Amino acid sequence: MKKLNELMSEIIQLTTEIETKYPELYKFLDETPIEICSTKNSMVCLEDLEDYLTALKSQLIHHKETHNA
Repeated sequence: MKKLNELMSEIIQLTTEIETKYPELYKFLDETPIEICSTKNSMVCLEDLEDYLTALKSQLIHHKETHNA
């Protein structure tokens, strides 16, 4: 499993790419569900961040496949 700073860096990089290259997709990111630490044992769960990163990547792939880029 990746470390917290690696995950956050990837998430920031991907959301920045989406914001600059795909602004029509960026406006929907607020609707992407994320639950930070469903276990309530710590403030941030790496597993939840990995799931969020995976969801962002999937949204971008789907967007590229369904829109002429």
